[in-house]
Amino acid sequence: MNQNLALADYAVFIIYFIVVSVYGYTVYRKRKQDEQDAKAYFLAEGNLTWWAIGASLIASNISAEQFIGMSGEGFFLGIAVAAYEWLAAVALIIVAVWFIPVYLKNKIYTMPQFLKTRYNESTALIMAVFWLFLYVFVNLTSILYLGAVAINGLAGGEYLHVIMVGLAVFALFISLGGMKVVAYTDVIQVAVLIIGGLVTSYIALTTVGQYFGVGENAIAGFKVLMREAPEHFKMIIPKPTATSSQLDIDKYLTFPGLMSYLAGIWIINLNYWGCNQYITQRALGADLQTARTGILFAGILKLLMPLIVMLPGIAAYVLYQNGHLPQLVGGKDGAYSAVLTFLPTGLKGLSVAALTAAIVASLAGKVNSISTIYTLDIHKKYIQKEAGEKQQVNIGRIAVFAAMLLAVLFTWNDILGIGGVGGFTYIQKYTGFISPGVFAMFVLGMFWKRTTGTAAIVGVILGFVLSVLFNEYAPMLFGNETLLYTAYPNGKGAYEIPFHICMGLSFLFTTLTMVAISFAGPKVNPKAFEIDSEMFKVKPQTTVLIVITLLVIIALYVKFW
Repeated sequence: MNQNLALADYAVFIIYFIVVSVYGYTVYRKRKQDEQDAKAYFLAEGNLTWWAIGASLIASNISAEQFIGMSGEGFFLGIAVAAYEWLAAVALIIVAVWFIPVYLKNKIYTMPQFLKTRYNESTALIMAVFWLFLYVFVNLTSILYLGAVAINGLAGGEYLHVIMVGLAVFALFISLGGMKVVAYTDVIQVAVLIIGGLVTSYIALTTVGQYFGVGENAIAGFKVLMREAPEHFKMIIPKPTATSSQLDIDKYLTFPGLMSYLAGIWIINLNYWGCNQYITQRALGADLQTARTGILFAGILKLLMPLIVMLPGIAAYVLYQNGHLPQLVGGKDGAYSAVLTFLPTGLKGLSVAALTAAIVASLAGKVNSISTIYTLDIHKKYIQKEAGEKQQVNIGRIAVFAAMLLAVLFTWNDILGIGGVGGFTYIQKYTGFISPGVFAMFVLGMFWKRTTGTAAIVGVILGFVLSVLFNEYAPMLFGNETLLYTAYPNGKGAYEIPFHICMGLSFLFTTLTMVAISFAGPKVNPKAFEIDSEMFKVKPQTTVLIVITLLVIIALYVKFW
């Protein structure tokens, strides 16, 4: 036993593990007959309720990179980072109303299938292979590594590889049961995640109140945060001037004020929530109304996420600046773990369970998507065309195991260098280069009947090339005087433009190029989807959910603008 976790903490964590495992096994046994059907295994077709879809979306989205990375950004930037979460709720409304009807009407079950149906086989195969590499070597590895490092720090710092294997095995246990087990165990996971996360935030605020002499009161503690760090409660980061510090420049590079809202943040959110197998897979296994309600439920839950993953970072900043917090291990990314040290015995175990729930849910959801893409879009089409339903399920399970094994091997000694740049940055760096092209290809494919397969292939390649050019060769393209200078620890520096603006520029030029190429083709592409206004109509209860979500977001922005 170590000084960070007591016996009661381990007991709380073990209870969580047993509950999730027993419930997952119960769902698996109950659905055992159905899961031999491939679509039931991969998509839980027709059997997911709206609350299961919504909870599964959140549980799969919130992982170690949010708990650790976004709390670190809260320490560094403040409430501005909440825009990722609050605008994600708006993106989910757009996906529920306009994207999901297109997928469901055309019986789309995977993203490569969308590309084959709308464009051609080559586009689908190229993107299927790309997504597999991206999911295994970027997402899966970073979630596993960052999660193991975070829990290892709380457990005493001596069990990294044991925790890594434990997380992988736990996620395998859940994911081998198929999409039903993943989705329904996610309901428990998201409950633990939210409860544990809110408890952590509450303790952080009461600790601030205690240290600043206003009593152990969360509301009073929040007022102290606003008083002691007013710059951390502004949604817009001001553009640096000639006299700005390097710190101000670094903040703007991370979140470039109003330009973030005109460029990258929408591409990030809409591409992630609307064109991502890992996410949309939950909704593709339901009817339209159930899918819409589930997605909007996820949007409402997203409004709570800054309280869980961002607010502890601001609390850590105020405590640190006033000498009430020791040196952060790992810089800003150590903010969340530092706050957890204030938790009493038992609650530390609940917080570790919440962190584990986030990690395991993301790992399970990710490997399920990997197995779905590999089995349905590669193996069944190009390797074993005659594979029956039961064979496809078995192949999917083998793919799950192989993907997790690769992730463990590549994170064992951090071969990919994730620790050097941080898990959150690692994911953003390697997915951000491709997001503009992929999003342009999807949105034009859904809503513009003239878009051609040639334009799609050119768009993906051009989007990647432009992203690299804008990020790596900015001075050559724009000149130093229009850019921001970043100093590095080695004494050197470079001129660069903010990441969000790079994505916006890449998306703009990629879209214009795709439109120009498509004008050389027929006025209506024979493979274009049929779209009618009826499919986008929403029921009154759906409208109510949308209005409530938007009103809350507007109120938050009015408060913290």
